[in-house]
Amino acid sequence: MGAFEGYRELDVVIVGGGHNGLVAAAYLARAGKSVLVLERLGVTGGAAVSTRPFAGVDARLSRYSYLVSLLPRKIVRDLGLNFRVRGRTVSSYTPTERDGRPTGLLVGGGERRTREAFTRLTGSAGEYQAWQRFYGMTGRVAKKVFPTLTEPLPTRDELRGRIDDEEAWRILFEEPLGVTVEDNFSDDLVRGVVLTDALIGTFADAHDPSLRQNRCFLYHVIGGGTGAWDVPVGGMGALTDAIAGAARAAGAVVATGHEAVRVETDGRAAEVTYRTADGERTVPARHVLVNASPQELARLTGDEPPAPAEGAQLKVNMLLKRLPRLRDTSVDPREAFSGTFHIAEGYEQLATAHAQAEAGALPEAPPSEIYCHSLTDPTILGPDLVQQGYHTLTLFGLHTPARLFAHDNDGVREELLKSTLAQLDAHLAEPLADCLATDADGRPCIEAKTPLDLERDLRLPGGNIFHRDLAFPYVQEGTGRWGVETAHANVLLCGAGAVRGGGVSGVPGHNAAMAVLEESP
Repeated sequence: MGAFEGYRELDVVIVGGGHNGLVAAAYLARAGKSVLVLERLGVTGGAAVSTRPFAGVDARLSRYSYLVSLLPRKIVRDLGLNFRVRGRTVSSYTPTERDGRPTGLLVGGGERRTREAFTRLTGSAGEYQAWQRFYGMTGRVAKKVFPTLTEPLPTRDELRGRIDDEEAWRILFEEPLGVTVEDNFSDDLVRGVVLTDALIGTFADAHDPSLRQNRCFLYHVIGGGTGAWDVPVGGMGALTDAIAGAARAAGAVVATGHEAVRVETDGRAAEVTYRTADGERTVPARHVLVNASPQELARLTGDEPPAPAEGAQLKVNMLLKRLPRLRDTSVDPREAFSGTFHIAEGYEQLATAHAQAEAGALPEAPPSEIYCHSLTDPTILGPDLVQQGYHTLTLFGLHTPARLFAHDNDGVREELLKSTLAQLDAHLAEPLADCLATDADGRPCIEAKTPLDLERDLRLPGGNIFHRDLAFPYVQEGTGRWGVETAHANVLLCGAGAVRGGGVSGVPGHNAAMAVLEESP
């Protein structure tokens, strides 16, 4: 605890040292506030970390979160972060088979190549023109919505007026995304590629009346004002380390191995009880920011918890001796894997997978998407691995809700991993297993994380990577000016469960800090 031993009252105590809590700490400390961050684990970062998961192998992987879209450059500039991202020249590649022939859709590498790829797959330029119109619309919305994420929450009408496009508003905010996908696109594969951004960590059908798929889609297409998903140079841990460094440099104390167990508040002053290996202690504070889930917030304050959250994804990290060859020989694997490589994500395949999981069974053809970080940023690998041609693969599986793992997490994980990789193998000219590297003990370099693994390791409720269903970025019932407010005036939620939370963004941390500074500049 150092400088805060015996301190009478802190300005701010932040519960949780994930990237959002560290962003809040850096802003508040730079504003002259006394700040203490309490982190349960031995390291900061939460889900935005880099680790060496394979024994004796010099590969530092983004173990959980892995791409960056929603982090505003404003936060990077404000905090002076030494952090960079790199764009990907290929957006996606989706393999398929048509007329008994392996083929696929490569999106990227220039407008002409993309147009030719659509024409080759579908037989005409119509789908590409529809694609251009649709993503032209989302691009215009992104430019108008993304800057609002670090401003006070607009009302629904204010955001609608800012977008100033009634058709776009209807498509994205009012009717199920499946309606516009089916109205605008006719090819099943193209429809599926569009829909996938609505399903990342979100268990929903294209026509779900709750529109949770629309909310997920919106956040995936507005990032940076462009919707581009970039690679963090040095891995996701490079971002967390940079933010933690900025917080400490500004005077914040970041205490790892300190688990907050209780928050007591009368709305004006608060006390946070924390536990270490040496026992429990209490620290007083004017404000408490909780960089954890809404369920954890309720546990700390003794309030009624919200409805349970549920995650629905499989995360797989791999290290390969070489990239596998593809059955579709018209595409270089270095291009195919540098963007998002879609597997079993045709429109009907996604609908079938959802229906099977909804009925309580693992999808027979599990959908997933893959990308290779090291093609864009080889710095995460040791020089010897780079020289030998090693590469990482990151796989993110869809439509695998936590409920499917409840009776046998280990067994179901193994079964799902096997069937997921079989879907990939169907498009490869050689088995992926032949390409896997081995660790110092001779074991294949592959690890898989189910929602229940994430709940255990990171305390994500139900393994939900967003902490709860995402919310549209406007004023919700019960939310305050910044979307971080709680039932207690001096306790704020600065984690992914805040309005405009989810993803690696720092936005909830920024907004919670702004709420504190507005009250006590």
